[in-house]
Amino acid sequence: NQVWCGDVTYIWTGKRWAYLAVVLDLFARKPVGWAMSFSPDSRLTMKALEMAWETRGKPGGVMFHSDQGSHYTSRQFRQLLWRYQIRQSMSRRGNCWDNSPMERFFRSLKNEWMPVVGYVSFSEAAHAITDYIVGYYSAL
Repeated sequence: NQVWCGDVTYIWTGKRWAYLAVVLDLFARKPVGWAMSFSPDSRLTMKALEMAWETRGKPGGVMFHSDQGSHYTSRQFRQLLWRYQIRQSMSRRGNCWDNSPMERFFRSLKNEWMPVVGYVSFSEAAHAITDYIVGYYSAL
């Protein structure tokens, strides 16, 4: 609960793309919050952060690192960080290597778990990704 990082990736769900936001605890290297939606907006990233904050016991003083995407720079997201007493850190513009733990997590998810053709539906994707995070990845 000292440094968390977050990012968003896209997932094929039958007829359209869905978006997955994940919050990773850097010390444990485990996802502590996640959310899926058809919109890659600040509501999505806020839901993932809210889950992390609740499940980790509402810690204060955490640093949250992300890229400079609009879902992390929005007023609503920054207000949520302030309310939770979480400090914000951001990658250099256009440099994905600054958030490499998130890139590694998404690569593992897509290579180890997801079907090459994506999922048939949003609910199948949400269920399978939750199984991966809770049952497989967290057990490693």
